[in-house]
Amino acid sequence: MQGKTVVITGATSGIGEVAAVALARAGARIVMVARDAARADVTMARLAGQGHTVHLADLSRLSEMKRVAAEIAARETRIDVLINNAGALFNTREVTEDGLEKTFATNHLAYFVMTALLLPRLKATPGARIVSTASDAHRGAKLDFADLQSARRYSGFSVYGRSKLMNILFTRELARRLDGSGVTANCLHPGFVATRFGDRSGGIMSVAIRMAKPFAGLSSEKGAETIIHLASSPDVANVSGQYFYKRKIATPTAEAQDDESAKRLWDETAKIAGLDI
Repeated sequence: MQGKTVVITGATSGIGEVAAVALARAGARIVMVARDAARADVTMARLAGQGHTVHLADLSRLSEMKRVAAEIAARETRIDVLINNAGALFNTREVTEDGLEKTFATNHLAYFVMTALLLPRLKATPGARIVSTASDAHRGAKLDFADLQSARRYSGFSVYGRSKLMNILFTRELARRLDGSGVTANCLHPGFVATRFGDRSGGIMSVAIRMAKPFAGLSSEKGAETIIHLASSPDVANVSGQYFYKRKIATPTAEAQDDESAKRLWDETAKIAGLDI
């Protein structure tokens, strides 16, 4: 990773922070997008090497997604790896200033907008990679295109699972569109990792997640291994459109392999984002 530039969201805790630190130690220059300045400062202090930067943004807000992506695109002449990792789970339904359900905005729309606006830099960088954190929480999830904002019925974990299904479908359609460009796109399930994820989801959901964490099967270090692998390993340099678990290709659900749904989700998301892509 010597001399390479890695843009990463969700790098101030958990698997994102572990991945950022590991890639920096391998020689990469890290460009972080963070919501909390204090937490970003702590992570920045842990990074080896020089030249790392941080951009502050609330990735649940469409204007902030577009602003920070434009700032990064203007500042960086090349991007070797984009890691979409920021995510959240909300126990109760919240609506953003854009009128969007907050899980959809944070977990899916931010991936889409950041990727779309950074694509010119990625395409201009030989061997560039896009890595998106999905989850096996997608199992059992189905999309309702008439209710992508979960206005009719809301369950925090179910909506989170649908957002992770969207991550996989997004990766699938993205890889199809990038075919022949030299840029790869893959996603992953990190496993059940004991991180601060879900601590602020609210209500009984936060309590349940905190109680479950002592039984989590993976440490943050183990959970980050697949992110690091997809970002840096020569073994996957030419692999695209796949879903990984424990550094190996895994099989997502039939819903996550539906090319028609993947294309429709892309088109619907582009309309919501106001992007012609």
